[in-house]
Amino acid sequence: MTIPDSPLPDYETLLRASGVRITRPRRTILKILGEHGDHPDALEIFRRASAIDPSISLSTVYRTMRLLEEKGAIHRHAFGGGPSRFEQADSGHHDHLIDMDTGAVVEFRSEAIEALQDEIARELGYEIVFHRLELYARQRREG
Repeated sequence: MTIPDSPLPDYETLLRASGVRITRPRRTILKILGEHGDHPDALEIFRRASAIDPSISLSTVYRTMRLLEEKGAIHRHAFGGGPSRFEQADSGHHDHLIDMDTGAVVEFRSEAIEALQDEIARELGYEIVFHRLELYARQRREG
């Protein structure tokens, strides 16, 4: 089952509370993150932000994403060893299905999968502390 969108955190308030100055380029990057619920990489964030403000540099995107990650506001993923992609951190536990043809990332949660993982760990004498499940798939072709 697909995860519904959850409200995005107020990244600007979080950074200001940490003493980070909110420059015009940084505000544009935060606006981009607040408007999209996908899993963009830094180059995609840069592309979107520079379409709004051509003065934005890729290094500003990287610094801003690093700050947000350090503050726990975003999570970094490297699906299939590709470039790091980002998502909001407070979206609750979920897993990912990555479309190998398009790169699209679908978030889902399955109680059956969660229960099976717990059962397997328990049978092996373990308790799951953390896990990340990534499924790599292609659309089924009819015919």
